[in-house]
Amino acid sequence: MFRDEAEIYVKAGDGGDGCVSLHREKYINKGGPDGGDGGDGGDIVFIADPGMNTLYHVTDKYHYRAEDGKRGGKNNCGGKDAQDIIIRIPAGTLVKDRELGHVLKDLATPGERFIIAKGGRGGRGNFHFATSSRQTPLFAEMGKKGEERHLLLELKLIAEVGLVGLPNAGKSTLLSRLSAARPKIADYPFTTLVPYLGIVQGPDYRTLVMADLPGLIEGAHQGVGLGDRFLRHVERTRLIVHMIDAAPLSGPDPVEAYRVIRNELASYSPELATKPEVVVANKADLPEAAENVERLRAELGVPVLLISGVTGQGLKELVVTLFERLAELTSAVPAAGDQTT
Repeated sequence: MFRDEAEIYVKAGDGGDGCVSLHREKYINKGGPDGGDGGDGGDIVFIADPGMNTLYHVTDKYHYRAEDGKRGGKNNCGGKDAQDIIIRIPAGTLVKDRELGHVLKDLATPGERFIIAKGGRGGRGNFHFATSSRQTPLFAEMGKKGEERHLLLELKLIAEVGLVGLPNAGKSTLLSRLSAARPKIADYPFTTLVPYLGIVQGPDYRTLVMADLPGLIEGAHQGVGLGDRFLRHVERTRLIVHMIDAAPLSGPDPVEAYRVIRNELASYSPELATKPEVVVANKADLPEAAENVERLRAELGVPVLLISGVTGQGLKELVVTLFERLAELTSAVPAAGDQTT
């Protein structure tokens, strides 16, 4: 089950107390202090797992508590450190402090590791406090408390290309034709209720990750239809594929459909509205599609690719275009030493 939001509580382990002990051994008088240090408490650690794309597994449990470190022992024996708790979450997850509201960490890099709650340090045993004037200290240090937090987790799927458009524009069909992903496909609105990811094979064995996002309608940024909750996933993409039904049976005509989606993107985030896009008109197999595409090109003043998700027309050209655009975007990013001030 897909979940892109979760709320959890994490508590790192407390450090173990230091030990108060005086050495006792036959034939040895006044052996001195030999209390060992307490063990460190366990950390709570997040790892960005590239093989995951949902927070569902996190939602079955609210409290995550690491064990406390063990108390120090005599004969300078240190207490055992507690084990860390590892929580694997999808790469692209924002970790927010629920109380303060700010982002603590953006785990955007696959394999990245981050300690979200640090375990308490173990207390020092009494042998640390022996001096020339205080040779038998009868006190030790208590372990430190581990950190605790109430967290909000928000997933933004990491994909290079995001498919956006009105419901029934053909996004799911396109993803199923270009990749091994099998999103649900039907001829009624809002078939796609959750995002789907697919890997698209390109020239020279190159690949890209494509995300099929649920269809938007006018007012989505205000909560209409499925609302704006899935638009956050577009923010991670480098390139938008704007899918348009070139031969709609009902609803807005292709030009108006394009403008509706562009308005929703801009209303959600001005930054999102400036992302590079490839405009794709679907359903080339229908007679009126070619005429509508010519009008689209004239009205919008941008290239429009005509494809058919059913027959496969234009799909090879679309894949080549996507890889070319991504290559252009990569080359347009200045190298670290090339930036000017």
